[in-house]
Amino acid sequence: MSRRDRSAGEVLVRRLYAEHGAALLAYATRLSGDRAAAQELVRRTLLRAWTEPSALSEERGAVRARLFVLLREAAGAPADVLQMLGAVGTLPPEEREVLNQLYFQGRDVKETAASLGLPAETVKSRSYQALRRLRAALAAEVTTGAA
Repeated sequence: MSRRDRSAGEVLVRRLYAEHGAALLAYATRLSGDRAAAQELVRRTLLRAWTEPSALSEERGAVRARLFVLLREAAGAPADVLQMLGAVGTLPPEEREVLNQLYFQGRDVKETAASLGLPAETVKSRSYQALRRLRAALAAEVTTGAA
């Protein structure tokens, strides 16, 4: 790797961290339950983004969505994909839509609220409740599956 490529990569990683680091760290902390592990996940995610810059488009939402995918891959699936889909399927439709907008479409709370015609506090509440329900459903699945 040339010095110029390395320098450009460092600029990319710094820019990505400045724009998306807080959101990535918050999500990684929720996934891992441990701040130090979350910081390592974010580091690995940004390193991978550096090695695959062509996968990142210039649109803010698309970049964030791709970074979240890379982070989930770095974390490893917390549960089997089918288990996760099953757990998501148990959520009320309004909570599923909020998670879809926030985590899969890469929108922030304000953008999601505008898109759904809801107050931002409602988006936050639905997201919180949905994540609690998912954790409980996945924990129940692990407990039931382990028995």
